[in-house]
This record gives sequence, C-alpha cells and structure tokens, in this order.
Amino acid sequence: MTKEQELYLSIGKNLEHSVESQMFGKPCFKVNGKAFISLFEDEMVFKLTGTSQQEALSLDGSKLFDPSGKQRPMKEWVQVPFDYADKWEGFAKESIRYVQ
Repeated sequence: MTKEQELYLSIGKNLEHSVESQMFGKPCFKVNGKAFISLFEDEMVFKLTGTSQQEALSLDGSKLFDPSGKQRPMKEWVQVPFDYADKWEGFAKESIRYVQ
C-alpha cells in the first residue's frame, strides 16, 4: 500500500459516519449514500463548493476531477496532489459537511 493510500484510508475511516465504497470503480468514502472523497492516481479527490473549493483549486497541480480523461471535469470535485497531504484532512472535513 502506498503512503497516499494509507493517508486516504486513515482520513476516511476517522470521519464519523463515513463508509468505504466505490465510485467509477475507484475507492471512495460515502456518508448517507453520497460520495464525498475519493482516491484517484494517488491524489485525493474532494466534493467541495464555495471558498473551500476555491482554496483547493488555488494549490499548484490541483484541478477539477476528470475521471474519464475526456475533458469533462466534474464541477464540484477537486483533485489535490499529495504535495498538499497536510491539507487533505481539512478538505475531507469540509467535503463531508457539504454532502451531509
């Protein structure tokens, strides 16, 4: 298991009411049946809005999540590189609040 996977799992398992699941064949965590975080290409993906989304997108290398690779990004999902792993937990908390 990579350090990225370990951190992702640690964050997801420590958030109250979160459940491991799948989204587009990729690992994710859900709350109340709604996905709020995922792991893609060893980067964490968060469902965010407002200032939290703007903050995540302002980080170098962050981008809107495009799991198909066909230039169709998901407007509320931000993919954040491991370079910002220190921010992953905070974004995950914002994400779970958003979908609850």
